[in-house]
Amino acid sequence: MNNLIDIANQFKPQGKVIDIQEFGNGNINNTFLVTLDSQSEKYFILQRINTQVFRQPELVMQNMSILTKHVRDRLQHFPLSKRRWEIPRVLLTRDARDCWIDVDGSFWRAISFIEAAQSFDTIADSKHGYEVGYALGMFHNLISDLPPEKLADTLKGFHITPSYLRHYEKVETQRIVSVSQAKEVEYCLQFVRDRQTWAHVLENAKTRGQLHLRPIHGDPKVNNVMFDTATGQAIGMIDLDTVKPGLIHYDIGDCLRSGCNLLGEETEQWEMVRFDTDICQSVLQGYLSVAKDFLTDSDYEYLYDAIRLIAFELGLRFFSDYLEGNVYFKTKYAEHNLARAIVQFKLTESIESQESAIRAIIRDMR
Repeated sequence: MNNLIDIANQFKPQGKVIDIQEFGNGNINNTFLVTLDSQSEKYFILQRINTQVFRQPELVMQNMSILTKHVRDRLQHFPLSKRRWEIPRVLLTRDARDCWIDVDGSFWRAISFIEAAQSFDTIADSKHGYEVGYALGMFHNLISDLPPEKLADTLKGFHITPSYLRHYEKVETQRIVSVSQAKEVEYCLQFVRDRQTWAHVLENAKTRGQLHLRPIHGDPKVNNVMFDTATGQAIGMIDLDTVKPGLIHYDIGDCLRSGCNLLGEETEQWEMVRFDTDICQSVLQGYLSVAKDFLTDSDYEYLYDAIRLIAFELGLRFFSDYLEGNVYFKTKYAEHNLARAIVQFKLTESIESQESAIRAIIRDMR
């Protein structure tokens, strides 16, 4: 605890540190809530960055500083009239650095705490879905004029489905674990086989110049949206470590993948997994209420493909990891990644079976 207090004090707190507790349920960085004896800012977030995942943490901090400054400048010139909107601030050390490296070489950073706000793991209803979509749309809106080349690519290959497919093909031919040809494994093998050529859909569109790189959040799960505890309105997006250049379709697809499967990624009820089109409609309504200005005709053309692809991609990654012996994702039992893969493939099937309905939702909103 004293060690944590010493580290917290490197970031020039506005008062005396009186408590530090573990915070949140993230599984990449170590996160702590620091409580201060202060009349102004009573809390801030202290984090140790996982440098096994983020190999160049200084670039993560550089991206975060560029993006948060851009958003604050935008809001200063064009303030939101009826909405609260907050973005975490990077707190500097006593010598004006955006990080502190301790004697063990660990990489620490501090960011401001968003007060009177909470997050949720799942979407409760259509109103909640609208607010989740609004949050992602507003986030994209505020950074739509930030040149993507100003941001470093801190996770090379992230969401590039053909790359995951190439890795899968290598793993599948040299299976490191002996896999019994159980019907679940055969189902997954066939599922990937049937979709191999289609997996290039977004990258091909990018190559043809139909889709363009923009700044993206990179991990717009439902629980990365903050809600005002009094109004229930979305007021910001957190967890900005994955901010980088990419296709906004990755963000939209990932947001809908995580939000429209009401049973969640860890459910054991594979046969019950479905993509909820009512929630999809409300999320897209919220998104488009603030994103219409910067979407092109081509962007709309590929929205359905994005929704379908990102669910398939995550299933592919889980299944590859299972075949490889569970080397990337944390697991609780040997078949955990196989079970996760089937959930995502069942979700993909549900999306495919409702293609005309989803395309009609998108068409009606244009």
